[in-house]
This record gives sequence, C-alpha cells and structure tokens, in this order.
Amino acid sequence: MADRNAPNCHLRLEWVYGYRGHQCRNNLYYTAAKEIVYFVAGVGVVYSPREHRQKFYLGHQDDIISLALHPERVLVATGQVGKEPYICVWDSYTVQTISILKDVHTHGIACLAFDLDGQRLVSVGLDSKNTICVWDWRKGKMLSMAPGHTDRIFDISWDLYQPNKLVSCGVKHIKFWSLCGNSLTPKRGVFGKTGDLQTILCLACARDEVTHSGALNGDIYVWKGINLIRTIQGAHAAGIFSMNACEEGFATGGRDGCVRLWDLNFKPITVIDLRETDQGYKGLSVRSVCWRGDHILVGTQDSEIFEIVVHERNKPFLIMQGHCEGELWALAVHPTKPLAMTGSDDRSVRIWSLIDHALIARCNMEEPIRCAAVSTDGIHLALGMKDGSFTVLRVRDMTEVVHIKDRKEAIHELKYSPDGTFLAVGSNDSSVDIYGVVQRYKKVGECVGSVSFITHMDWSSDSKYLQTNDGSAKRLFYKMPSGKEVTNKEELKGVQWASWTCVYGLEVNGIWPKYSDINDINSVDGNFNGQVLVTADDYGIVKLFRYPCLRKGAKFKKYLGHSAHVTNVRWSHDHQWVVSIGGADHSVFQWKFIPERKLKDAIHIAPQESLVDSNSDESDSDQSDVPELDSEIEQETQITYRRQVYKEDLPQLKEQCKEKRKSAASKRRERAPGNSIRLHFVHGYRGYDCRSNLFYTQTGEIVYHVAAVGVVYNRQQNTQRFYLGHDDDILCLAIHPLKDYVATGQVGRDSSIHIWDTETIKPLSVLKGYHQYGVCAVDFSADGKRLASVGIDDNHTIVLWDWKKGEKLSAVRGSKDKIFVVKMNPYMPDKLITAGIKHMKFWRRAGGGLIGRKGCIGAMARTDTMMCAVYGWTEEMAFSGTSTGDVCIWRDLFLIKTVKAHDGPVFSMHALEKGFVTGGKDGVVALWDDTFERCLKTYAIKRAALAPGSKGLLLEDNPSIRAISLGHGHILVGTKNGEILEVDKSGPITLLVQGHMEGEVWGLATHPHLPICATVSDDKTLRIWDLSPSHCMLAVRKLKKGGRCCCFSPDGKALAVGLNDGSFLMVNADTLEDLVSFHHRKDVISEIRFSPGAGKYLAVASCDSFVDIYNVMSSKRVGICKGASSYVSHMDWDIRGKLLQVNTGAKEQLFFEAPRGKRQTIPNLEVEKIGWASWTSVLGSCCEGIWPIIGEVTDVTASCLTSDSKVLATGDDFGFVKLFRFPAKGKFGKFKKYVAHSTHVTNVRWTHEDSLLVTVGGADTSLMLWTYEMEGHRESRQCDSEESDLDSEEDGGYDSDVTRENEINYTIKALSTNIRPMFGIKPHLQQKEPSLDERQGVVRGSRPPVSRALPQPEKLQTNNVGKKKRPIEDLVLELVFGYRGKDCRNNVHYLNDGADIIYHTASVGILYNVATGSQSFYQEHNDDILCLTVNQHPKFTNLVATGQETQQICQLQLLLSTCGMQ
Repeated sequence: MADRNAPNCHLRLEWVYGYRGHQCRNNLYYTAAKEIVYFVAGVGVVYSPREHRQKFYLGHQDDIISLALHPERVLVATGQVGKEPYICVWDSYTVQTISILKDVHTHGIACLAFDLDGQRLVSVGLDSKNTICVWDWRKGKMLSMAPGHTDRIFDISWDLYQPNKLVSCGVKHIKFWSLCGNSLTPKRGVFGKTGDLQTILCLACARDEVTHSGALNGDIYVWKGINLIRTIQGAHAAGIFSMNACEEGFATGGRDGCVRLWDLNFKPITVIDLRETDQGYKGLSVRSVCWRGDHILVGTQDSEIFEIVVHERNKPFLIMQGHCEGELWALAVHPTKPLAMTGSDDRSVRIWSLIDHALIARCNMEEPIRCAAVSTDGIHLALGMKDGSFTVLRVRDMTEVVHIKDRKEAIHELKYSPDGTFLAVGSNDSSVDIYGVVQRYKKVGECVGSVSFITHMDWSSDSKYLQTNDGSAKRLFYKMPSGKEVTNKEELKGVQWASWTCVYGLEVNGIWPKYSDINDINSVDGNFNGQVLVTADDYGIVKLFRYPCLRKGAKFKKYLGHSAHVTNVRWSHDHQWVVSIGGADHSVFQWKFIPERKLKDAIHIAPQESLVDSNSDESDSDQSDVPELDSEIEQETQITYRRQVYKEDLPQLKEQCKEKRKSAASKRRERAPGNSIRLHFVHGYRGYDCRSNLFYTQTGEIVYHVAAVGVVYNRQQNTQRFYLGHDDDILCLAIHPLKDYVATGQVGRDSSIHIWDTETIKPLSVLKGYHQYGVCAVDFSADGKRLASVGIDDNHTIVLWDWKKGEKLSAVRGSKDKIFVVKMNPYMPDKLITAGIKHMKFWRRAGGGLIGRKGCIGAMARTDTMMCAVYGWTEEMAFSGTSTGDVCIWRDLFLIKTVKAHDGPVFSMHALEKGFVTGGKDGVVALWDDTFERCLKTYAIKRAALAPGSKGLLLEDNPSIRAISLGHGHILVGTKNGEILEVDKSGPITLLVQGHMEGEVWGLATHPHLPICATVSDDKTLRIWDLSPSHCMLAVRKLKKGGRCCCFSPDGKALAVGLNDGSFLMVNADTLEDLVSFHHRKDVISEIRFSPGAGKYLAVASCDSFVDIYNVMSSKRVGICKGASSYVSHMDWDIRGKLLQVNTGAKEQLFFEAPRGKRQTIPNLEVEKIGWASWTSVLGSCCEGIWPIIGEVTDVTASCLTSDSKVLATGDDFGFVKLFRFPAKGKFGKFKKYVAHSTHVTNVRWTHEDSLLVTVGGADTSLMLWTYEMEGHRESRQCDSEESDLDSEEDGGYDSDVTRENEINYTIKALSTNIRPMFGIKPHLQQKEPSLDERQGVVRGSRPPVSRALPQPEKLQTNNVGKKKRPIEDLVLELVFGYRGKDCRNNVHYLNDGADIIYHTASVGILYNVATGSQSFYQEHNDDILCLTVNQHPKFTNLVATGQETQQICQLQLLLSTCGMQ
C-alpha cells in the first residue's frame, strides 16, 4: 500500500538555464531593485546579477510570450498562450500574483503595455481579429475591447504624453487609437509618399504626438499625429525588433546584431555591434533591449542575455545562455561531478555546472543531437545524432575520439555499461548495437528483438544484461554483449539494475494514470537510495513518485514550469538535484531535492518558499484509499440537478409552435377565470441535500427555503411570507451580516442568485450569467458588500460579486468534485475558503481571478471530505467539519489539529462570539468553547424532549442535522427529514415546520368535511395535515413501501392508501391503524377512489393498466376494468356511483360501468351532461384548453374542479399551478398561472368548501396551501399573471399602425456591414461649453467665430473657401428635408430654451435653429438612427444620445449639440 501515497519528499526549482528570445520581443527589463526580469517556458524569472540568484513566478500553465513592466518597475504583467489564456500581474519582489485577467482572449496574448500611471493595462490577443483589450488590472475588469487588425500585431504602447491614446503596429500597418468611454477607435497611419508601406515591428512614443517606429527593412519611421513625417534610413541593416525609451533617449536593437543609442530627438549617439565582440558570432540577432542609466540589457534570438556597460561597450558581459531554437532531447549527468550535459537540434552540446549555475563548455557538432551518455569514469561523452551516427568526445577538452555511422535513423538512446566496457546504442531502426569501449568502439553485438523504435535502456549492475523499451510499449531483455534475447523469466529473477530509466516494467506501473495513452511519459529516472522516482511527460509536468510504484494510478507530487513536453529528466550523481529539459521550450530546469527529513525543517522556516513555489499538488488520480463516503453524502453527490427542459427554454419552445398559435389565435377563447389563488402556507424545508440554509432575521423571524420559494416564517403568529422570484429549485441560502437581506441561488440553465429583503420581500439584485445548471453555495462578506457563489457545473466555478452593482469581480474553476460550502473571511474581504469532496482550499482574490491553495495536512494525513467550514476569532484561523465526524482546525493553510466531534459527518457549524456550535448526522447539537478544547453541552434531538407547543411530530429520534443557527436565546436546527426545530438553551425542543423527506410526493386527498388533508410519499410515510390556521402535522405513520395515492371515504372515517408494490390498505382516518389490506397487483397503485354517497365501492387503479373494484363492506374484489393500453393516471366516479371515468398514460379517456367493470363508449356531448362526483381528469373536450402549446414537452399531471364546477385548477411538469374556467373548451385556453413549486406539480385538490387549494410538488417534497379568492378581492400581487400561452393578439389586437411597426425587421439590409469607420471625439478633446453671450454671437450652421483654444476637430464639415485649392472640392451637407416619424417616437426636443430643435432622419442628427432656419448636422452614424434622447441633468446641458441600427450592437453616440455638431 505504501506506493499509493505521494512521496513525502519535495522538489524546489533552483535554476532555469535559458531565455525566450525566439518569436518574442521586448521581454527583458531592469526592475526597481536592479534585478533583471524575463521569462522562459512557462516561468517568469527575476535574476539578481549581484547575488547570482533567481526567483521564479509560477502562476502560468503554458508558454509565456509577452511581458510588460509597470512604470514603477516593481510589478510585472505576463501573458501566455493556450485555449483560454490569461494575464498575470505579479510582484517581482515577492513573486506573488497580484491580479489575474482572463475570459477575454483566445489562443494567446501577444503584447502587453501599462499606461503612464500604471492604472491600466492594454493587451493584444492572438485570435483572428487580434483583439485589443484595455483593463483596470487591479480590479481584473475589462474597460474596453476592439478588434485590432486583420493581421498580426507586434507591438502596442500607450502614448505617455497624451492620456487615452495608444499606438499599435504590425504586419503592414500602424494604428493610432483613442479610448473614449468604453470604445476604442482606431485611425490608420498614413504612409503617404514619405516611406513605403511595410511591416512595423516596434514603436516608442515621444512628446508632441511624435511616435518612432522600427520597420522590417531597418529604417526608423517617425510619425506626427497619424502622418509619417520622416524616415531615418538604414538605422539598422535589417529588421528592428526592439525599441526602448528611457530618460536619456532611445535604444534600438535589430536583426543585424547591433544596438544603437539615440538621443531624445532621435539623433544617433553610438552603435554597439555585438557580432564584433568577444562573445559575439555571425548571425547574432537582437530581440530585446533595455537601457537604464549606464547599463544596457540585450536579449538575443539564440537565448542569450548580454549586459553592456556603456563606457566599456566593446566588452559586453554574458549573463545568461541557453539552447537556441530547436527541440532539446539529449541529457546526461556526470557520474562523479555536479555537471549536466545537454545536446539539442541546434547542433550544440553544452556542459552546465550545477553548483555555479553557469555554462562551462560548449561545442558545435555537424548534426542535430538526440541523446547523450557519459562513461562510468567520466572521461568520454557519447552523443547520438539525428542522422543515425554517434560521436564520442573527451569531456575535458571536447575533442573527438570517434565518429561512427552504422544506422540510417536517429539514435534515440545510448548508455555505457556500469563496468565501462561497453556502449549500447539504440536507434529508431528498432535495434540496439553494442560497442566495445576499449577496442576503440568496435561493434561487438546487436540486439534485434524489437519491432519498433528503441526509447529507453538500462544495464544490470553486473553489466551482463540489458533491458529495453520500445515504441510499441514492449519491454525486452538481452544477454550482453552478444545481444541474445532472454525469454526465460527465471534467469532474470535476481538481476539488479544499475539504473532505472525505463517507463515500462512492474516497478514503475504506478507512473501511468489509470486510463492513459501509452507514450505520453517521455522519461523516468529512479533514485534507489531515496526510494523516489522522477518522471517527465508530454504535459509539461515533472512528477515525483515513490519507488518502486507497482499499482496503476499511484499518487505523486507534481511540478509545473516547462510549458510543453518535458523530454528528459535525470538525477544528479549525488541525488541532490533533478535536471529536466523541455522540448519545445529548449530550457534546462534544475530542481533541488528536499528529502523527507529536511522537509519538516523547511516547513517551519518558510512555508512560502517550500510550498508555493513549486506549485506542488497531490495527484489527480482517483483516491481509492480515501475512507468510504458516508451514505448520505454519497447520495447527495449523485444528484445532478440537470433538467431536460429549463424554464428559460419556454419562450423558444413557444416560438417553435408558431403555426399552432396562428391557427388557435383565430378562434374565440374563454377568458381566464376571475377568481384567483394566493400562496398561504408551505409545509416543507429543504434539508435532504442542502446545508446551513436556515437563519433568524433581524426581527426574529426565520428564513429558509423549499422548492422555488424563499420562506420568512413568523413563529409567534405561525404565518409565512414568501419570496417568489425564483422559478426553479433553490439550492442555497445565505444571510447578510445585518440579518435583513438574504441571498438565494437556484437551479437553471443560466442560473441566477437573488438578493432580497426579508422585510419587504422585494428583490434588491439578481445576478446571472456565470453559473451553469445551478448555484450550490453562497456567502456574504463581513461588510455585506460582496457575495461569493459556487456553481454546480463540472468545474464548480467560484464567482465573487459586487452584488449591488451586479458586477462579477473574479471567477475561477473551483474543483472537479462537488464543493459544499464557501465562506468569506470576516476580516479580509479578499480571502475565502471552499470545502467539499476531498477538498479544502484557501483562496485570495487577484484581480479577475482567485488564487487557491490546498490546505496542507502534513505528511501522513489525507484530505478528508469537508462538509462545512467557518472562520474563527482571527483572520488566519478556520475550522472545518469532515465526513468522518472530526473538526479540523486550520491556521493559514496548515492543519494544526483535529478534534472528534460527532459520530458520522459534521454537516453544520456556526461560530459564536465565544465558541462554536456543531451538528451532525448523529442528531446531536454540540456547544464548544472557542478553541474546540472542550464540549460544553450537547442536545440530542429526541421525541421525548419535544415541548407541548410543537407544530407537529418528530418522525424519528436523532435525525441527521443539516443546518444550525443561533439567535434570540435559541438554537435553530434544520434536519434531513425536512423539520425545523428550535432548541431552547435549557433543553426543551419546539418543532416549528416540517414536510416530507426526500422522495417524490404524489398522493394527496382532502377530507370530505373537515379542514384536513392526507399525503403519502415515496419517503414511506402517510401524513395527516391540519389546514386550519394552526398549520401542523396531526399524525404520521411509517409504511413498508412508498405510496402514490390516497383517498378519504365519503364519511371521512377511513383512508385508503395505494402503495408502490401493488398493494393497498385502508386505515382508520384518526388513528391511522390498519383496517384491511390487499395485494393483487405487481405494479404501483396509481390512483384510488371511493364511490360517492355511502362509499360502497373502492376503485383501485394500477400502473399495469387495470382498475380493480372492491366492495368495501365485504372486502371482496367484485370487478376488473380492462382495456387501457397504458398505466391509469386519473379516475373519477359519477354522482350515482355507477360509472367510472379513467385517464391513461396513452392519453386515452375511457369509461367503465361499476361494479362489474364493463367498458362503455360515451360520446363527448353526453360526458358533459353526466354529473360527476369529482373531476380530476385532464382529458376530454371539457379540458382541451388546459394543454399548453408545448404539450409534447410537458404534461399536465393533475387537475381538480371546484364544487361549483366553475374553476379547474391544474398542475404540470413545469411546476406551474394554473386556473382555468370550466369547461375549458377550445385549444390553449386562457389561464392564471402561479410559480412556487420547482419541478412537476404532482397533485392538486380543493378542500371540501373550496376555500383552499392544496398542491404537492414531486421532487420538491413540499405541500402548499393556496387561499382561493373571489373576483373583486384582488390587490396587485406577485405572479397573478393572466397570460395564456398565446399573446393578446385576439383581445381587440393592436391598432393597425402599431401592428405594422411591430413587424418591421431592421436586419434585412443588403449592406449590413459598416461602410465607413466610426469616429467619436473623446470628452477631454471636446471643446469647452461656450458661455451664453458667446452662444448669442454664434450664427447657427456656420463655424463659431470665436476660436476656443483647441483647433476645430476635423469632424466639422466646413466650406473650404479661401484654402489652397485641392484637386477635388469637398461636398458639404447643407440642408436635409425629412424627419423620421414612421416608426420612431419621442424623438424631437427643444434645446437652449427653445432656440433650437433637435431631431433625426436617415443617419443624421439635425440641429435646427428656429430664428435663422439653418441646420447643423451630426454625421458620425453609419446607419439609420432609430432613437434620440436629451440629457435632462443640469450638469450636462445639450448632451444628446442617439442609437443606430447595426448588425453588431447599437452604438450610442454622445453628441454636444452647441459647439457645432461633435
């Protein structure tokens, strides 16, 4: 079993060799602390040249490709590639994340730039539109977004001298952007005659609207405004990749290997040619420059970083080197020294010192290198090449010993034997050649057992055997040196292997996930002494396993950093370090190995260092070693809450039924009934799958939820008030710290969270758009301004909201497994915890993201399933209750200790000022002191402790406790059985509310002359409820099986109950004791009815399509009704007790004669004339109108007619209760509908005098009472809608004009694309308001004579008289005839106290001067304007907004009407 746990040792990233120079630019800077920041693979590196030390930022999970430095030079922003790439803003000093920006870009983030004061960040995506996005990065909020260009954008920069201006450049373009409001508007740079149109690679902004840019041909283009004013030709001999501005001037670096320095006016100062220096070489290409004071940093294409001191510019200092572009596969470690050798497709072999963290030797070969090995004495280095040859070099001076080519395909693996006599060379030709070292590498043997390329090899310690792995996942053994295959397993029994680098074999079975492709682990290396194994895989992950690990899916610790595949991994000779190399990122990572004993010290020294840096994680394999889940939790995790059809789908479904609607609309239909119902009382509380959903409000009322209803219960008056804003199951509830507002989250396709006031029962805010399927946990922050929520989508997304604004602040994927609870830190609003299945995580907000860290449980313990959590008396203390009955005590993210609190899971927990209260499955409430040292008092929930004033009966002793809350001297307890109890501190218990337990409720019957009803449910109970104002459960009886129907006898003394196993019983209606029982059928009894009058017969319908008729007195079956083709769903007697009406699941309406059961055929007209004792049928012409348009999707499950036969109440699968006039003839009748039940309403019944309607919900387990209100008794109230599934077309319909306008479709345009680009003027550039007297002096329609500081914006169309003649005279709009009145309203307004009139026509806004009759125009729209409004606020006089029609979105343009039309 040992190998099923992750090893207790640990790796910490110590050094990364390399720098990402290829395909990236401008990614190398000095920080304020004079450290150097850059990136390689998926790691941000901060290197201190003084201390020769590196720090790492590990917040990305794929290649980083862009980097920007904040103007204060401490914070860094980095962007990555990937399907859902994100930007991290992090601190270069602590290497901690400050903010995460996500959910906007796709593919990757190509460039980043901070603005002058560092408040905003701009990013450019790699998507097809190269989207540009501006962020308020601290909040993680996107301010603006626009498509950037059709081709790649290479650089973007804020204009540091003009606010809200940006410049971007790329393939054959440069664009000048202005940000106004939330819109980014571009203008393309005009190259004109001054320079050729070409690709611009980099740019830097200067004063006075001047922009310098570096072009692909080596010229520098200088722009003023949007026009090219001059070029500096031949600044570099080839493309200029990088340009950096500083106080002294500008530095540029190009593909020609030169760095040039320029002064502030871009006059050349000096040039540094790196190719000519000692470290230089032909083909050196500069990708990044950074000039600060007298130091210049240069990053090259081939992964080097140079530092140049200006006054010794011919002696650049090489501070970092790495492999150049090309895959890196070869890795070997020296047998006796701390050296690592690597070889790559860049044809170089390099030797690195693991102690000095430096490159100490480099040699270029003729061919790309694919593998390497060092001889046992450390003298020879063998390199396998891609062309099938191998070369042996001397390590000390890199001179060649021998070069041999025996194969055509690449050599992928070679190894020296432990005794140093042989070299085994494995090639992609599927064979291994054995060479004798001392015979100058003469071939002495060949192994040919494999059918695929050779991937890994190991020698035995005595050098007599070789084992190989190949591409077909075979493991083979050979005798050495002859190369004869060994097939006899006995021979290999005692063999000791000198090394273990094979990926197949019993000893390493556990490295493979349970269901995995066979070749995604590239490399393995075993450390026999430490009993650990390190692996490298295709997902960029380095993992530590125990060695040996025999069973598939073993646990591991994982380390991120490499971006793509990790090709090789090896232990150093003394097992102090692990070296791993990345294929595509061609970087070398050196990890420090921290063995178990050191780990204990490390934790105490710096938890930060040892635990966060390596991003280590438990395995993702299935945890079969976790204790079995408790049955209740198991059940709960299996509930999906997914619906076939959500209420949100209804409008669409109705749309699809348009044809039906049209035909129905022509017919005259009955109007909706005048009477109405109002929700009066709900029996039930959702405890079976929810926790901590029960609270006292400010006024001492109790708030909880059941079905789709939020309930506020007044325990003094025994009355309830209802929040009916939800339309599906509510799954969670949290109360505001002031105990006046409540947040509830529901199930739904795009599920919503409602925040509502418990006093007024009015919604304050509804949050949606981020949770799919449902919301399972919510919590308010201590200041009540924020709300955290968790969804039930596959990732259990966690969202942090500013709920008053309805704004999402941050979001993150929570966990694959279910999360049960989210709690916000009462002291730090940016921190929260989540707890769930094998999950306890501590989160902190970082901009638009949340950073989560798993709770550290120490070496031996396992993460248990957490059911509840609370914060304690300081910000770092947290407490969680587990599924095994323990309470875990946490400080920061460390588990300090556990306390046994309950038998079975701890479901609920509540923190008090001094101490805690917990509740568990064992039915015990426990009070604890503030450190969980001692339990002060326990209360067992037992029948014996029930106080006399209770509103019902406790179903069983010690029910599972799901919610606990304190207040008003009492403890409030919610149980799994749907009861709410109030425990007095002195001991007595009062039952306040109860309902059915988990399981569907179908059976419902009202008493013939008393205000009581009976229900029977799949929870195997039969219950009698009091419907008078005392609203309580009068009696309950447990049944052997669940039941689906029940019925009182006409005298009310007996109650018949049909059960799910085909039996039924009759019980005494008062005592619920058995009178008689029968078992004649195998299938569920679906409906049961006494005949009217004396109740002589009992009809019993079953799901095997028969109705049995029994004589009640003789207790004998006297008849069987046959002929139904499906299960029987509804049944009614006529008044004489001679005829039965039956509905079946196949929508048949059948009639049988009683008591024999002979089938009758009765025409529709006759059916209506028959007097029925009850009507619960849903079929036939009398109820044709109750079926909705979308009848295929939903069923009408139940109906019941009032005793005066005027109103039919129905319940359907959507949870609607509807009232129709009876008879409801004609299709799609009008109705009033009410939502309170969440899913299907299974049964509806009127009480004997029609004063109440009683309804039961299937899965929501609730029993609802509705008061019936006569016409005239109506205030306006929620959800009394008189709508039908058809709209009001035939109620007098519309006026013809209105109808016509309603049918206009604005999208059918041949020219639905934008013909001309849009421009708008940013507010700060708009001219100041003229004073009154200036206004008087202005002649409308001409230019104002008084010049006001700024030049006229080019918007104003003026007559160009007196200007230099242009070849073509401009056209100027002078007069527009027309006004759009045909389909617009309220679009004419006075301005300037009646001096002007503003209106619109076509795409023009028109300002008409009454005195002069002249017009001025706003012409920035490019399609018909459809609406116009004037800002009435005194601060914004003459501000107008107009909206146009466009295919994308209506663009609102703000226009100032006085200063010309801007």
